[in-house]
Amino acid sequence: WVVATEGSMARAAERLGVAVQTVSSQVRALERSLGVSLLRPAGRGLALTEAGRLALREADELFRIGERLPALLTEAGQRAARQRLAVGLADGLPKLLVHRLLQPVLGASGLHLQCFEGPPEDLLAQLALHRLDVVLSDRAPASNPNLKLYTHRLCESPLMWFAPPRLAAAARRDFPASLQHQPVLLPSTHAAMRGLLERWFERQGLQPQVVGEFQDSALLKTFGAAGLGLFPAMALVQEELQTRYGVKPVGVCEGVVETIYAVGTEKRVQHPLVARLLATGPKSAP
Repeated sequence: WVVATEGSMARAAERLGVAVQTVSSQVRALERSLGVSLLRPAGRGLALTEAGRLALREADELFRIGERLPALLTEAGQRAARQRLAVGLADGLPKLLVHRLLQPVLGASGLHLQCFEGPPEDLLAQLALHRLDVVLSDRAPASNPNLKLYTHRLCESPLMWFAPPRLAAAARRDFPASLQHQPVLLPSTHAAMRGLLERWFERQGLQPQVVGEFQDSALLKTFGAAGLGLFPAMALVQEELQTRYGVKPVGVCEGVVETIYAVGTEKRVQHPLVARLLATGPKSAP
């Protein structure tokens, strides 16, 4: 790299404070190792061959990485001191519920919280690679002989229907049969809640008018609060829903309970913040 930037063996040797022969022998050894010529004579100096130009570009990048490394390691050390907690969230989990479940760790000194949302199978793969500390999901992972996972029940709650006051008043009359004549919003089929609701509809003999399906739970609640239709949610977040969205409860899905799990890769939890999260015990709503 120094020979290429200086343009001659002599100037490189002077810059490095070594003999010209030392520089020359090391360059020749490198060329023999790579099996290509990197330098060629050019007048009174040296010029790069095509392979030499490519090698110089790569060497420049290596030096830039080396210069950044101390700062990156310092930053990593600071993050470690801040108690990093990387949480995977199965897409569709209610955001209000996630905030409540993580509440026990939010006051930790020096917390550096990272939340990643995605399909449960992708998150479990990241968990297995130790890129996540814990995964929150609305379903327990399937058994996998190649991946030892431990599942902890974080909370469970009946499902309820909510709507803006005008729709709620009408829907409460003759509930749940009233759902047959009301516009309804549902989570998309990726969510465990969707299967629970469809089986409940079947037991009740209902074929509701579905006017919207949403992968994002917060978006579902936003459109529901705006009057597009009735929407389901866990009873556990009833108070937050009424406060934040101004909606009213319509009725409970009798016999339907949704469970949220914390999934980890260690039977004995080592991460202090994950241990604190699980130590609060499962939450439930009547």
